[in-house]
Amino acid sequence: MPTWLAAGLWGLLGGAALLLGAAVAWAVRVPQRVVAGVMAFGAGVLISALAFDLVDEAGESGGLLPAAGGFLVGALVYVAANVVLARRGARHRKRSSGQQPSEGEQSGSGTAIALGALLDGVPESVVLGLGLVGGGAVSPAMLAAVFISNVPEGLSSSAGMKAGGRSARYVFGVWGGIALASGLSALVGYAALQGAPAEVVAFITTIAAGAILAMVADTMIPEAFERAHLSTGLITALGFLTAYTVHQLGG
Repeated sequence: MPTWLAAGLWGLLGGAALLLGAAVAWAVRVPQRVVAGVMAFGAGVLISALAFDLVDEAGESGGLLPAAGGFLVGALVYVAANVVLARRGARHRKRSSGQQPSEGEQSGSGTAIALGALLDGVPESVVLGLGLVGGGAVSPAMLAAVFISNVPEGLSSSAGMKAGGRSARYVFGVWGGIALASGLSALVGYAALQGAPAEVVAFITTIAAGAILAMVADTMIPEAFERAHLSTGLITALGFLTAYTVHQLGG
């Protein structure tokens, strides 16, 4: 199989987890504490994967300055875009209860929520494609992190969309589109940087990493803490330890 196609398929797999979560939310009423627990676990998994599979390796291959610079740029860009979308109705896009506004309550909120979900999902897919640059392989820990975190993201956000009066066509259209965009992002990430200098790859990789960490802090952990409360820290730590173990065994 051509490597560019493999990159796209890995990205599509990660994005499909969002669709899986949406399907579960639409068919079954999952207790919010369960959703919050899985969200906290996914947050810990992502943080661990960022630290060991993205930022640390980018620093070793490309140097400290490109890695640190990219990480800061990614966080700044994500936060700026998130502020704009939050003002247009996407602030609570991962919340599973009734915080998401309906279109009647805030015109244009449906588009803002869709764009916010896209903003959250694309950086994760890009790093899956970048893992194949230079003849490398997709990190098992990073792939697990993306999949494990995307299921509760899709589940929680879709439950909130349903509570806000969104139709099945809207919900599955959003997640289906993001799954396709995830595959395309991974493919483009690989194709654009194949043969690029290590410093450039490190910079782009950590842009995605900075955006992902900002997303975890801004959207995943608040939703988890709202429902799981004092157990959030322990569950997040278990997620971190799980991903670290996968990283060590895979190395």
